Amino acid sequence: MKPGRIYLDWNATAPLRPEARAAMTAAMDVVGNPSSVHAEGRAARALVEKARAQVAAALGAEGAEIVFTSGASEAAALACAGRGLLAGDIEHDAVAAWVDPCLPVDDLGGVSVADPAQSALQLANSETGVIQDIPEGLAVCDMTQGFGKLPVAFNWLGAEMALISAHKLGGPKGIGALVLRRGIDLPAQIRGGGQEMGRRAGTENIVGIAGFGAAAEATAKELAAGKWSKVAQLRNILENTIEAGANNTIFVGKGAHRLPNTSCFVTPGWKGETQVMQMDLAGVAISAGSACSSGKLRESRVLRAMGLDAVAAASAVRVSIGPDTTEEEIMRFAERWLAAERKFRGRAAR
Repeated sequence: MKPGRIYLDWNATAPLRPEARAAMTAAMDVVGNPSSVHAEGRAARALVEKARAQVAAALGAEGAEIVFTSGASEAAALACAGRGLLAGDIEHDAVAAWVDPCLPVDDLGGVSVADPAQSALQLANSETGVIQDIPEGLAVCDMTQGFGKLPVAFNWLGAEMALISAHKLGGPKGIGALVLRRGIDLPAQIRGGGQEMGRRAGTENIVGIAGFGAAAEATAKELAAGKWSKVAQLRNILENTIEAGANNTIFVGKGAHRLPNTSCFVTPGWKGETQVMQMDLAGVAISAGSACSSGKLRESRVLRAMGLDAVAAASAVRVSIGPDTTEEEIMRFAERWLAAERKFRGRAAR
């Protein structure tokens, strides 16, 4: 980050944790291939298995299978491809690519699931922060945004499989995992060697995996210490400040149970992309929705599924913060955003 800039896009990617950086740096000096049986190979294997245990413990998934992948998108393909799963039209694009988006969505972003065993449902939405009630026996749960921010455990969540990603909780980009209950038969898509218990061939990315494990362990400690409750207080300060200063701004999903760090708000007619560019020039990083969807110059299908019209859905921005965010940064952003909103309001009144 350049000095003086304010980073409020944690749902896109969280800053790399020092614990993850240290673990990755140490892993770079490990020579062996994790599949080799000599001492160097065993040292590499030990790193992978240590990280697997760290991720499982942080996720409350002891006894489950943790299959390391290149990210949550690959995990989604491994879990969902060819299964004909049902979902609401609020899922991340990585899941939406493989499902039938036919399940009803209410105006607060809640999804009604009639057949859990044949459905996919995210734990929390990346754009709105809305948290779902996960039904027992759900086929696939995308836990990517909730992992590390919510006190939730895979073992009592009720899902058969879950998707997670390292860079959402301060680990490196390009590493994630599919979590499976023991005994689930899931054929590999990437075939070749027998790595990852035969689920995913290819030499393990031990540097990324080590960073993932360290980040997972650190975020579990952070969550237990109550740091994310303080994040929620900052989010509320931000929303109250915006609400007091803006005339026609709507907070999406505010009446629902939401992630503690996420605020999605709409000023109808003021395009989200325009707001993002204005804030970028003002030294603040925010987004117009999911990082994988922003920049495509289209309104959010998530907000459309929640009943917002096309104009409103194209006018949304997302602010997502983290434990390192300060109240001073929140207030500096609010001041700059409200100044830009007043100018927009003045132009619209002409």
